[in-house]
Amino acid sequence: MTNQTMNLFEKHQNTLSTAVKALAERTYYTPYPENPKAYAEDADAKAKAWISTTMNNDFKGLKQTGETAWHGEEISPFLQVGVGVKYPIFSVDTLINNANTAQKSWSKTNANTRAGILIETLEKISARFFDIAYATMHTTGQAYMMSFQASGPHANDRALEAIAAGYQELTRYPEQVEWVKNFGKFDLKVNKDFKPVAKGVGLVIGCSTFPIWNTVPGLYATLITGNTCIVKPHPKAILPIAIVIEEIQNVLAENGFDANIVQLAADSSANPITKQLAENNTIKMVDFTGSSEFGNYVESLPKLTFTEKAGVNSMILDSVNDLQPVLANIAFSASLYSGQMCTAPQNIFVSKNGVETANGLVSYDDVVKGIAAAITGLVDNPKAGPGTLGAIQAEATYKRTNEAKNLGGNLVLDTKAIKNEEFADARIATPVVIEVNKSQKDIYNRECFGPVLFIVKTDSVEDSLELCKALVMEKGALTCGAYTTNQATKEMIAEEMNEAFVPVTFNFTGAGFINSHAAFSDFHLTGGNPAGNASFTNAEFVSKRFVWVGNRYM
Repeated sequence: MTNQTMNLFEKHQNTLSTAVKALAERTYYTPYPENPKAYAEDADAKAKAWISTTMNNDFKGLKQTGETAWHGEEISPFLQVGVGVKYPIFSVDTLINNANTAQKSWSKTNANTRAGILIETLEKISARFFDIAYATMHTTGQAYMMSFQASGPHANDRALEAIAAGYQELTRYPEQVEWVKNFGKFDLKVNKDFKPVAKGVGLVIGCSTFPIWNTVPGLYATLITGNTCIVKPHPKAILPIAIVIEEIQNVLAENGFDANIVQLAADSSANPITKQLAENNTIKMVDFTGSSEFGNYVESLPKLTFTEKAGVNSMILDSVNDLQPVLANIAFSASLYSGQMCTAPQNIFVSKNGVETANGLVSYDDVVKGIAAAITGLVDNPKAGPGTLGAIQAEATYKRTNEAKNLGGNLVLDTKAIKNEEFADARIATPVVIEVNKSQKDIYNRECFGPVLFIVKTDSVEDSLELCKALVMEKGALTCGAYTTNQATKEMIAEEMNEAFVPVTFNFTGAGFINSHAAFSDFHLTGGNPAGNASFTNAEFVSKRFVWVGNRYM
């Protein structure tokens, strides 16, 4: 460890210690404010100028060399034109060879060195939060505030969480110990050392909707445990994670390390390299976020995998004190980023008997009308609607939403285009609401990615729970929402859904939403149902990336 890297550890030791403590206590913690006003006054203006000069140019911030071509195909969902940024394209052999070479030095560093360097990268990334926000907007369709928070502070939180979890596991045991066993007339003394040995090169496969938030947990878990990493972003959403990798490479190089410890592996839709990388024997572990179909392929690989696939998230609506705040909460949760979040609700199970409130029973039909009215009130609000919905990332999602009315059931609310005053050409689709009977499983018993909401009419809350649990067991889910004022019902729902390895969010209103998972406190996925085999960030998410080896000396 050089003096400079030692200084980095000392510089960030308090942050690391606080993060480890928060991780253990599951309390609120962040060193990265989520309010843009907490940063430099001119940061937003500078970022707007940056994105305008970056578009239609080559991305030359990386320290990788040996590219064979330049390519880019990102399209802004807000502008409906190409972003125009081209990225260096590298052969699989080049990426693998670079990663192998860099692995030799990086794996020999200790946990303190790696932690200091990696937290320093997060500090540098935080200085680019506004650049990242506009890059995220114009590749994913997330509205400005979500782009800033999710790809900036919240992503940094998850990255720091992975560093803290990794550091905790790497320092769990002493480096050296004298082992003594008494045999009566003499002692047997053996000196032992224990060291964590990195497993090797990791591959992180990104998604198009959350190119940073879903990428950095696996990236930083791989790095803190002494492994090098190749990041293969979705070809439609490269710019945000390219900025992150640029800053990581800068810090590595400044501290005398090989910048290829982290590499960007951009490709094209026409010539993808994901499977070539994933199947290469040098790759020892793969992190993946995306469709169940490709996720199942990743899980079938004869190597360590960490997946987040598709799931069908549901809500059970039983009884409430006041129905209106609940309907508003459901409307926002279903509309946020146009339902393109992996935690967005899709199915709302409601008993045919209606919903009991403090002011009496509300009929099933009135609950259905209330959900549709709450969504309409939100999306028609010129101030709240566009900022909540954002834009649709993929043409396929836009088409699926517009054709959802043909799926069957009773169309309660169709999608429509609303006006975004700032971006007249934004690709926007408001949520579709479809009412179905519980027997129409062919309609609601699968993921319909995007702003599509199914209200499922059931016989009772027990029936709703049985249907919801069966759906999780078959298709998987990241989360479940439930509204009930009955303690026995609450306990029943929690027990049954937890048996299916799904966490339950109870009675959220106001500023609490089912969509949000907080770093250092909420586990994202459980790894126990078909929605994915990993959970970040639990101990297993980092400890599997290295092995403990103990040597003995007499």
